[in-house]
Amino acid sequence: MKKKIAIAQVDSVVGDVEKNIKHHEQFVKEAIKQKAEVVLFPELSLTGYSIRDLVWDVAITTSSKKILAPLLELSSKIEIIIGCVEEGEDFGLYNSAFLLRNKTIKSLHKKLYLPTYGMFEEGRYFTSGKNISIFDEDNIPFGILICEDLWHIVLPYAISKKGAQIIYGMSASPTRKVAKDEPFLMDTINTEHYKTYSRLLSCYIVVSNRVGIEDGINFWGGSSIIDPFGKIVAKAKLFDEDLIVSTIDDNQIRRARRLSRHFLDDNLDLTLKLLT
Repeated sequence: MKKKIAIAQVDSVVGDVEKNIKHHEQFVKEAIKQKAEVVLFPELSLTGYSIRDLVWDVAITTSSKKILAPLLELSSKIEIIIGCVEEGEDFGLYNSAFLLRNKTIKSLHKKLYLPTYGMFEEGRYFTSGKNISIFDEDNIPFGILICEDLWHIVLPYAISKKGAQIIYGMSASPTRKVAKDEPFLMDTINTEHYKTYSRLLSCYIVVSNRVGIEDGINFWGGSSIIDPFGKIVAKAKLFDEDLIVSTIDDNQIRRARRLSRHFLDDNLDLTLKLLT
């Protein structure tokens, strides 16, 4: 089975959900023109990253159909994965991913690892998620992780062992902009990181990283789609908005797992024994 996937690498305005939704609309419409079946946006794409005390004001739920109406209307033509602040049933606030599909809203994932070191302060404003989930409505099972989640090896491992053949990542990765003649290590490090996961887990890694500047924080983009052999099949610009589109083919997953059986032969019982 094949599925055409778009990554919308966007900038966001801090705290202005309505303006960000209008901006999302432009990218969704372009993805539809390119016949994509799903479009993936970055982490906290509806709100901006540095929201701090605005977190209560920008929170939405799976019942927030009024504010999401423009995107819900488009979701009859394409699946839309957005980053948002979710108010949970427990009234906690979560850094979340929502799926808009056929005019319905589903909460896909609540970020588990909230960085609170260096410039990061997510632990002050968000509640940590508790679990990972697999979705297989279109016969290519997928899971989703958000930024720091991808830096904890147990999560991509566990999500693939649960059955995910595509791991979607949403990120708001910051950096200092470098001179044109200097190598940009953040892109190199992150790309090699995702290529390693794709090879070891024999799955697709699809990551949308945002761009733009907030309070002196620069987000660098470089979103990518990587196949189960570790090959980059689509790559977005650095430091600029972009839309990239590529086709996911589960035959590639089948080939990767047959040609190199390390994923199929992985012994989960041994892993649990060693960890215990």
